[in-house]
Amino acid sequence: MSLTPAVSLASPLLNPRALQIVLFCALWSFAFVAGKVGVSDCPPLILLTARFSLAGILILGISALRRESWTLRPRDVAICALLGLANNALYLGLGYVGLQTVSAGIGGLIVSANPVFTAVAAALLLHEALTWRKVAGLVLGVAGVAFIVWHRVAIGAEAWTGLGFTLASLASIVAGTILFKRLAPHGSLWIGNGIQNLAAGLALTPLAFSLSSVNDIVPSWRLAGAFAFLVLGGSIIAYWLWFRLLTLYGATAASAWHFVMPPLAMLFAWLVLGESIDGRDLLGVIPVAIGIYLVTRPARPVVSAG
Repeated sequence: MSLTPAVSLASPLLNPRALQIVLFCALWSFAFVAGKVGVSDCPPLILLTARFSLAGILILGISALRRESWTLRPRDVAICALLGLANNALYLGLGYVGLQTVSAGIGGLIVSANPVFTAVAAALLLHEALTWRKVAGLVLGVAGVAFIVWHRVAIGAEAWTGLGFTLASLASIVAGTILFKRLAPHGSLWIGNGIQNLAAGLALTPLAFSLSSVNDIVPSWRLAGAFAFLVLGGSIIAYWLWFRLLTLYGATAASAWHFVMPPLAMLFAWLVLGESIDGRDLLGVIPVAIGIYLVTRPARPVVSAG
């Protein structure tokens, strides 16, 4: 009798993969707060241009100092540059413009719908299995997020223009996720992330300085702290973890962890920015948690006689 085990996300907390998931969720969620702080003192596109450019230089510079072998073919470099436009320049560019008029919590809520659209697109374009269990989990996740979003919009004054930019940001990261799985660049994820950041920084530079001015920057310690986190914790560590999770678990399962972002983003926004949080918002966390379990729970092992 042979037993073919499935890859499991339900590992003990000390398992390296589980720790990577926890770290990714924490860093990605807090990035909404750091981004909100950053755009309060700096035009969003200038902030992102500096963030991506510095992150790309640091990553590729560290790689050169460590004398890492360059295994990327010209095709892989081009793919990484394309991914940088979708996953960095467009996703965060549109999202940061939206953060000027929406709260960090609501920004995280909208982007957390990523798993739904990614799952549908992955089923259509990547032929990933979309079982009834996964569908049920995605529906529960959407229901929980929708409940929180509806309540937040009902009690607050979120700008619809900001919501529009945030929705466009959501579409960009879905496209970037599918492109990564479809094109499957070879080589080091670390070096690939450096290329993506550098490509995004170069793409945003002319747009950033034509639409805004460095005179609009308000130097402050909070801006410096937010920028440092966004470069190190966001562009370098979180994005490397994101592409690693995509490689290990597939687009649908990896994206399902974005359902964790709403409660975490709201909690961080409350702790750091003092954004309001209502007990009724927490009710949406229950279906979200169940949805994550259903989407990421491994299938039963296939047992064959032999």
